Amino acid sequence: MNDRWNAYAAERIVLEPTADGPLSGLEFAAKDVIRVAGHISGAGNPDWLRTHSPSERTAEAISRLLAQGARLRGMTHTDEMMYSLNGQNVHYGTPVNPNAPDRIPGGSSSGSAVAVAAGLADFALGTDTGGSIRVPAAYCGVYGIRPTHGLVPTAGVIPLAPSFDTVGWLARDAQLLHDVGVALLNKTGKRAADAAGAKRNRAEEAADRGEPYGSLLPPA
Repeated sequence: MNDRWNAYAAERIVLEPTADGPLSGLEFAAKDVIRVAGHISGAGNPDWLRTHSPSERTAEAISRLLAQGARLRGMTHTDEMMYSLNGQNVHYGTPVNPNAPDRIPGGSSSGSAVAVAAGLADFALGTDTGGSIRVPAAYCGVYGIRPTHGLVPTAGVIPLAPSFDTVGWLARDAQLLHDVGVALLNKTGKRAADAAGAKRNRAEEAADRGEPYGSLLPPA
């Protein structure tokens, strides 16, 4: 892949589909805060990357897309610790907005928006806490959606503000945006992740803060 747009933090990470489905033949990228088993999600910060271990499990959102026939290729850049709407990163450089190279791409799902706008990926996963999909989608001229909070499980996503963090997606056309949504949301048809996924997510959030998981449990 020729990433002249600087969209990718780890472009060689590839996960093959786990089944055939409506997304067969399509490739997607994912923001480098969405965990892949065996890979350290960097969150746009080299100290985070250096001090964390590879993930034990792949995020539920990625697993759902693989089960619908899509192929993951590459993890995309984000603003440092997902904390900006500009798309700039002092450590890894700012992804280039393909539709306005002299303008910022918007963030913090900057790499995902750029990968889609540049045609490097058919669609991409991002996260949106306060505009982090909607802003780069608008800046880069692609479609992006932040669904209802909790509709796509955040199990396996590095948290910023868990009460607001939402997994969403971006695509170049409205039909594909719809099709990806059907694939992501149709598995359970309910608002929150299953109890086991939610429990894993709480444990991972505690580990990210350096806390024992038991500290999140009410006293006996």
